[in-house]
Amino acid sequence: MALDYTFFEEMEARIPKGKVRTRFAPSPTGYMHVGNLRTALYTWLIARHAGGTFILRIEDTDQGRLVEGATDVIYRTMAECGLTHDEGPDVGGPTGPYIQSERRDLYLPYARLLVEKGAAYYCFCEKAESEEDSGSFDRADDPCRDLSPEEVEANLAAGKPYVIRQRIPHEGSTTFHDVSFGDITVENKTLDDQVLLKRDGLPTYNFANVVDDHLMGITHVVRGSEYLSSAPKYNLLYEAFGWEIPTYVHCSPVMRDAHNKMSKRHGDPSYEDLKAQGYLTEAILNYVALLGWAPKGDKSEQEIFSLEELVDAFDIAGISKSPAIFDIEKLTYFNATYLRSLTPEAFAQAAEPYIRQAVKNPSIDTAAVAALLQARCEKLTDIPEKVDFFDALPEYDVEFFTNKKSKTNGEISLAMLEKAVPALENIPEWTVDAVHDTLIDLAASLEVKNATLMWPVRIAAAGKLVTPGGAVELCHILGREETLRRLRFGMEKLKG
Repeated sequence: MALDYTFFEEMEARIPKGKVRTRFAPSPTGYMHVGNLRTALYTWLIARHAGGTFILRIEDTDQGRLVEGATDVIYRTMAECGLTHDEGPDVGGPTGPYIQSERRDLYLPYARLLVEKGAAYYCFCEKAESEEDSGSFDRADDPCRDLSPEEVEANLAAGKPYVIRQRIPHEGSTTFHDVSFGDITVENKTLDDQVLLKRDGLPTYNFANVVDDHLMGITHVVRGSEYLSSAPKYNLLYEAFGWEIPTYVHCSPVMRDAHNKMSKRHGDPSYEDLKAQGYLTEAILNYVALLGWAPKGDKSEQEIFSLEELVDAFDIAGISKSPAIFDIEKLTYFNATYLRSLTPEAFAQAAEPYIRQAVKNPSIDTAAVAALLQARCEKLTDIPEKVDFFDALPEYDVEFFTNKKSKTNGEISLAMLEKAVPALENIPEWTVDAVHDTLIDLAASLEVKNATLMWPVRIAAAGKLVTPGGAVELCHILGREETLRRLRFGMEKLKG
């Protein structure tokens, strides 16, 4: 059957030219791991820094790996992270469709075009499906490589199942260039005749990527360094088609430690896991950006970047070929920095659901509790255990009232509470200033240090040695009635 060259000409005419075009092309496998998020971020930053176009493409041709609802995870994660796409399945664009399985009719013509150019061949050998996927095949032993055109036509006419394989030259070498790794040359005899089109008519990952990237006008391809070994075969495909080769950016892996790559199988966190662990999206993005990339020039010492600042600073020359180790403590430091830089209103909004996990009492003002936490919180998930005492006074040891620094023991603490209760009872209006002034004045009249009075009041109010905020703030938030109830309970505890 003759090829329709009008089809290829029409496809070429659709390709946008003249600006940077990048794509993030995840497989919908159920979650966004840290390496995937970094690829998405770098790809987005390259496009935005250059004023180019960012494309989201869903690569779902490996039907065995698909997870229901996984595409929604991709959309949600990208939206939460602010990584907006200009073209994609949900917004359309000039080079769609943007879901690979919806493009399946494109791949056979291009595979046949390669056959016509002598860069691919029909293979009718019986091979396991898994072998087709991996491309593992001993090229030298493949009798189909040397079938005559007549034999091929006879097999096709007889309806024999086939794959289409790339015809790798036996001689010579292939050199490709990568932004981080420089020029890499590979002997062609070390490459295998990979499968391009499987028996079911779907392309392999490697073939679909080359065809789709060209037809979508992709100028920069960002992917993991595990694909470096496939790059020579990509180059040979581009050259066989006569297409321009994009800029390759291979990123070294994100490691759990010096020897092991991060892996969901080993319990390493995905983006959604990190969110669930109380990390802010902005902190995650900032930290992930620096996993394998470093700013240059006057920003070389800067660590904290907003997304807008990353767009301005991002340069692919700053991408390292060394693996990056994911350090959860460093991420926690970033997160604490971001939490403290939020406005009080924004922090209160972020903290409220975590406060309400522990504090069910509707009379407790979550904004007031949040104000105590902002400077003392590294992760949002730290919050519930810090504030649970607002809901119910925990069981606590009477020894808590003894504190050397505050010069208190059981006897002194009882005396302090016995004076504090009537003083607090007589406050006309229960405000922070009123509680503060009353306790400070009481300490002065008793001729004791502030801490000698404040320590027992705080212990009785919270039942904890460590609290966000001091006695004044805790009493104010608890309210007059609950504060007095707890202080009286403390007095009874001290009386034994």
